Amino acid sequence: MAGRDVSWAKQFKIATMLGPVISQDSIEVEEVTCGQAFMHLFSMFWKVFGAMVPPRHHWGGWAAFLVALALIGVVTTIIGEVATVLGCVINLKPAVTGITLVAMGTSLPDTFASQSAAKASKYADSAIGNVTGSNSVNVFLGMGLPWVIATIWWRTQHDSDYAVPPGSMSFSVIVFLACSMACFLILALRRGCLGGELGGAPGWCGARSISAIMLFLLWILYVVFVSLEAYGVIVVEIGDVPPPPEL
Repeated sequence: MAGRDVSWAKQFKIATMLGPVISQDSIEVEEVTCGQAFMHLFSMFWKVFGAMVPPRHHWGGWAAFLVALALIGVVTTIIGEVATVLGCVINLKPAVTGITLVAMGTSLPDTFASQSAAKASKYADSAIGNVTGSNSVNVFLGMGLPWVIATIWWRTQHDSDYAVPPGSMSFSVIVFLACSMACFLILALRRGCLGGELGGAPGWCGARSISAIMLFLLWILYVVFVSLEAYGVIVVEIGDVPPPPEL
């Protein structure tokens, strides 16, 4: 499917078919295992869904880029709505739902993309850059553009400023920044001590596993502190703020 001769219709055929793999280096045929068959059936919907992206030779790649971007938006919207409903059903506060269910649902694709980039690239730039770049788009564009639209609409309709108090988000941002600084400190120490941001000696006592555990604990620390603040266990005074305007 990576070649330029693959047609749009053939992408759907490849997405639904499952058969033995013939090695290019030898004449051996690798039969399909039960696990591979199960995973193929389990993920067939997403394979067909991904096959909706036009081949890259259409419009010089712009068709694939635009359709893929639209499909990502559709999937992200569905994940966000399902996570919001699930959080309401299990009685999770919106702040906790946002940093757990919604965040994991929208960030797991970035995790697998970074994993693939780390395996395929000679340097760690593409893997780490994918994570930081994706979150930069989420913060600067995903939050900035809707706020600009809301501000313009509120000004034209009510001729006044549009401002919403931060609520518990201020505490969440502070904890996130602290954990982020600790994360970059770990990467800097890895560069100085090991010569690279990724990889290291294997095993539970190796640098690779220790770094992964430390980063995972930073995420757990962030979720725990923000959740405690959202449920009132940790009280943070943010001063008197006006009520948010109703759109």
